[in-house]
Amino acid sequence: METLELPGLELLNYLDGMDAAVLVDAVQSPALAGTVHRFRLNDASSFTLDARSAHGWGVAETLQLGRALYPSLAKCRLILIGLAEKDFEMGAKLSLEVEAALPEAAKMIHREVSRLLKKSAKGI
Repeated sequence: METLELPGLELLNYLDGMDAAVLVDAVQSPALAGTVHRFRLNDASSFTLDARSAHGWGVAETLQLGRALYPSLAKCRLILIGLAEKDFEMGAKLSLEVEAALPEAAKMIHREVSRLLKKSAKGI
């Protein structure tokens, strides 16, 4: 397991050649703060320009660029767990809504990792 703080475009280099990954980030969303979203790489095309992460150029935009630059990303089973947040100012703390959603997000992350490991063990 790896934690990347503010990876930006370096995320693409990190994911290049991986079989699977679960990314977790705060996202702008029309949903209420604290809503936990699950997206696959193919879902990234449904993001709009205002669906940025807490890091400016968001994960969705980075992954869209990555599809063009890194053909190996098409083979990567990639899941994005996004927690809807309301304050994206530099240095902002997690909202109470997001803090309250962390246990649900942790369960979702655990399910996704377990599912990916089972598929990997079966050679899928």
